[in-house]
Amino acid sequence: MTQYERMIKGLIYDPNDKEIMQEQFPFTEKLWEFNQLKPSDFEKKQAYMKEVFAQCGENCYIELPLRANWGGHHLHLGNNVYANINLTLVDDAHIYVGDGVMFGPNVTIATANHPIDPELRAKGLQYVKDVHIEENVWICAGVIVCPGVRIGKNSVIAAGSVVTEDIPENVLAAGSPCRVKRKISERDREYFYQNEKVDWEEMK
Repeated sequence: MTQYERMIKGLIYDPNDKEIMQEQFPFTEKLWEFNQLKPSDFEKKQAYMKEVFAQCGENCYIELPLRANWGGHHLHLGNNVYANINLTLVDDAHIYVGDGVMFGPNVTIATANHPIDPELRAKGLQYVKDVHIEENVWICAGVIVCPGVRIGKNSVIAAGSVVTEDIPENVLAAGSPCRVKRKISERDREYFYQNEKVDWEEMK
């Protein structure tokens, strides 16, 4: 079994393997070019996302710069996804992002990890696990999402959280490690911040 095949299977592998590096390098080169684009280069940005990402739905927008081990090649975006500046993707494995997901600034999504055993780490070995972020999730500023995690639909991950385990749908979760604080409720439809009410009639 090649190192690339081991990577795909989620086994411990050598990320510095020649075959892997030859596959990966062109995407990092393209990412460098992507990050040189101007804010007004909307069509060029869209072209990059459609060409390089594993999947890119409609009306997706990423504020530059974007950081990604594989240039986003293992990133799957649904429709209407927005990412603020400095989204960092350790995308050695696949990252699945559902419709309507929002990322605040300085979010990191990691699929790669290193073994705890020091002898294995000294060899530069690692393993990867896919990350799943379901539809309408909001990941706030400075969040870190760890390998193998699934975040359920409609949930909110509060700023600065470190998500080490699965988060269910329809909850507000926060902390390091990230834990569920409460369910999203009807009160959230009535109040947008503390005791300030949503002016639904004015917004019509």
